[in-house]
Amino acid sequence: MIKTGKRAAVLVLLALFVSALGFASGQQQKTQDVIGISKIVAHPALDAVEQGIQDQLNDMGYDLTYDLQNANGDMSTAASIANKFKADRVRVAVGIATPTAQALVNAMTDIPVVYSAVTDPVDAGLVESYDKGGKNVTGVSDLTPVGAQIEFLNRIKPIKALGHVYSSGEANAVRLAELAKEKCQELGIEFVPATVTNSSEVRQAAQSIANRVDAFYVSTDNTVVSALSALVDVAMNAGVPVMSADPSSAETFDVLAAWGFDYYKMGRATGRVVAKILDGTPTSEIPTVFMTDPSDIDLLINKDVAAKLGLTFPKDILDTANKIVENGQLTTQ
Repeated sequence: MIKTGKRAAVLVLLALFVSALGFASGQQQKTQDVIGISKIVAHPALDAVEQGIQDQLNDMGYDLTYDLQNANGDMSTAASIANKFKADRVRVAVGIATPTAQALVNAMTDIPVVYSAVTDPVDAGLVESYDKGGKNVTGVSDLTPVGAQIEFLNRIKPIKALGHVYSSGEANAVRLAELAKEKCQELGIEFVPATVTNSSEVRQAAQSIANRVDAFYVSTDNTVVSALSALVDVAMNAGVPVMSADPSSAETFDVLAAWGFDYYKMGRATGRVVAKILDGTPTSEIPTVFMTDPSDIDLLINKDVAAKLGLTFPKDILDTANKIVENGQLTTQ
């Protein structure tokens, strides 16, 4: 028989042991409930994706913690963030934009990775097919209609030479530049490129070709979009328009027109992919999601910029645009 004093001591030790187990279990559960989100750089479009993911999951009733990280355009930082998520054993890791998605996939083999705002996940080596996900990766593409965007710009202002500043270090930007060049060749337009390695080089790159072009085309290139104000400043000083593929980032700058995805809705779509994984669907059974619904597309036109450049928008474009800047005010319709 255990004596009273010893029995009390045993009960205390047992209680401490059970408490420790509960604490450890709680800590493990907390770790499993963390969604790690890594974006390559902060700008309105990628910020909107990040917010859309959280809002979608919150609205679906998930009680989650978010570890929000920004690589600030640096690949070594993106790799460090990926290693952090791996060490922390996040439940799902989300990479917003190609470089951060690649860093996550390179670092992780047993943690689900969801890419978002990735132009071509196959070309980027994230998945082997658009029709199915990889062993631990799937996501959402923002492959933009480059050809249609250039045709749109050429309709507003017929151009002989198109300037395009892009990041040579972003796989998505390189691919979009190839598509832009192909479309220019088809239309008989001279394609005038200038490459950069970081956002601080965008102004100088734009200046180097501004006097040789009739307009600038800006793709969904995160390095360039994060320095859009510099490029637009150069273009306006040269008296040439800018056509952007990113309406979210174009709202507060002197961009003539911007036609592209609603990145907040893209974030929402990404949140739904994360939800499927949380509910037990293997990534291999989730194909790449493409934003194909007409409601996913925004068309922004800036009447103030058009007036400064002596341009006018055709009536059908005015009727189609759902975002119009006039007299310094943005109207959504």
